[in-house]
Amino acid sequence: MPAVRPAPWPRRRSPCRCSALTLPLLGAAPSAAPPDAVPSDGTRLQKAFGAAAAAYEVPRSVLLGVSYLQSRWDTHDGAPSVTGGYGPMHLTDARTALAAMSHHDGGTEDPRGDDARPPLRPKARTPHTGSLPDRLATLPRAAELTGLSAGRLRDDPAANVAGGAALLAEAQRELGGAPSEDPADWYGAVARFSGTDDAASAAAYADEVYEVIRAGAHRVTDTGEPVVLAARPELVPDRSALPGTGPRAVSTGSATTPECPVTVSCEWIPAPYEEFGDGDYGNHDLSDRPASQSIRYIVVHDTEGAWEGVLDMVQDPTYVSWHYSLRSTDGHIAQHVKAKDVAWHAGNWYVNAGSIGLEHEGFLAEPDAWYTEAMYRSSARLVRYLSAKYDIPLDRQHILGHDTVPGTTAATVPGMHTDPGPYWDWAHYFELLGSPFEATAGKNGGLVTIRPDYATHGPVFTGCETAGEPCAVHGSSAVRLYSDHDEKSALIRDIGLGSNPTTGVNDLSSRVSTGQQYAAAGRWGDWTAIWYLGQKAWFRNPEERPTAVPAAGRVVTPRKGLDSVPVYGRAYPEKAAYPEGVPAQEVSPLPYTLLKGQQYVTGGKVPGEYLYAVTFDRSSHQVVRGKEPYYQIQFGHRVAFVQAADVTVRTV
Repeated sequence: MPAVRPAPWPRRRSPCRCSALTLPLLGAAPSAAPPDAVPSDGTRLQKAFGAAAAAYEVPRSVLLGVSYLQSRWDTHDGAPSVTGGYGPMHLTDARTALAAMSHHDGGTEDPRGDDARPPLRPKARTPHTGSLPDRLATLPRAAELTGLSAGRLRDDPAANVAGGAALLAEAQRELGGAPSEDPADWYGAVARFSGTDDAASAAAYADEVYEVIRAGAHRVTDTGEPVVLAARPELVPDRSALPGTGPRAVSTGSATTPECPVTVSCEWIPAPYEEFGDGDYGNHDLSDRPASQSIRYIVVHDTEGAWEGVLDMVQDPTYVSWHYSLRSTDGHIAQHVKAKDVAWHAGNWYVNAGSIGLEHEGFLAEPDAWYTEAMYRSSARLVRYLSAKYDIPLDRQHILGHDTVPGTTAATVPGMHTDPGPYWDWAHYFELLGSPFEATAGKNGGLVTIRPDYATHGPVFTGCETAGEPCAVHGSSAVRLYSDHDEKSALIRDIGLGSNPTTGVNDLSSRVSTGQQYAAAGRWGDWTAIWYLGQKAWFRNPEERPTAVPAAGRVVTPRKGLDSVPVYGRAYPEKAAYPEGVPAQEVSPLPYTLLKGQQYVTGGKVPGEYLYAVTFDRSSHQVVRGKEPYYQIQFGHRVAFVQAADVTVRTV
């Protein structure tokens, strides 16, 4: 599990100088504002944008567009982001932003997850100790420019907006530009505001801001204030202020071109494929996907560390690897392993062999440490690109969280990782992917898709900073499960974890996550039951504030004549499929069974496959394919597999 440790920056829960009312988000992606979206006199925050724009001679649309890309205009009650950014403008003051470990250092999970090799146990690395980059220290500079205290820039949204306007105005002056009312003239200043250290990253950031301005946006912020940015579809920015860049500019730092969509900033920082020690090697395996094996999954991780330190780790041949890292401040992407090759990241060799791993700069157990809109949008662009290229379905059985990857055997179940955790906004992420979670059946459909309102849904979690102590109340993608239709009843137990269920932030035994689908097993007033880990699990689902929507789809159930079937954490071939020289891998069931009368949603049929790759020399590597296929199912919080011969598939 990700290590629970003190927050890397002070928690700030200061009273926000605005309405305390919290309302649901209205629209996850920018959309044109209706004429009556905001009262004629405007809200306090809307007026703050107008006042700051006038005071620093910055077009209001530019100021609103930059702020939307940073925070979606939310204040987060004065709490910092994962990179120490504050307020609607995400002004950064990350003096302690460099954390000491990646989440791969904690817990007992073997990131490689291949029984044919000794367990891989990454060790914590010394944190990056270099000077802070400019992008992590914009708040002190804003204080100098405005004469406002750092504390006020953190806590007062209006002051924060003024600080952002001052930084944009300074960037415009430094680029030789004069104050202008035309937002097209501010492209260079917007690019510089990103604080990124290369021109291509800055240009990609500016392009994203101008896309927001062209589309327009409106939403109710986390303080209950409607804010509107009128659409400017005709706007074409003047990119000449930032020579040599444009929407397709890519800075790689090497001769290798990263595999990214042209609309993001992406560089190549390779994970080393090197031999060391007594025949050992790292930190990934060369392959030839998708010719050798299909790429079926994308696995979403959080780093549990800051950008600079994480990049140091992935360049260590004795460490582990993943395909891409994403930076929170601006959404910049670094690719480390080619998509054709197999990275060691998910803790399950079957999943590793068929997946691409994405690490997002952030921390699971810090609900106040929010992710920027820039990173969500950049990640969504990358996932859409990879999904289209490798034909990966955009659903929660193929776009996996690390926390939904199953243990490989009964022994590994308790040590599997739990990131990105309950505070990752899956609903917003899938809206950006263009695949929102919507009802697909009538009121009493046979399935449900978990979909609480992230902004207002705040289940209690414990252990973020101190074991047993409540975490800060925060929006969440998770829904808690009970043994009966009563919140005083016992939490659902996961027998594979071998312990009683808790409300701990890393305890997945009794919760489901936004976008996951389950077969309905019963209804009682405001409660809905689902089949979960071989038992009936209940969650509150009131009609006026639903936490799930009805759905239709395919399910599996034990075939006629079977009272139960085994459940597996990997879809390995039958013993007879292994050729001479390749040791047969045990098809070991997990400590669960799928019982007669129960149904579980399937993500489709998958082949029985095993990638044998245990040496640095690729000549012995091969893919073993069996004749007996499996079905992937949503069995508990994590996915699992059942043999196709054991089940019947039907549509409900």
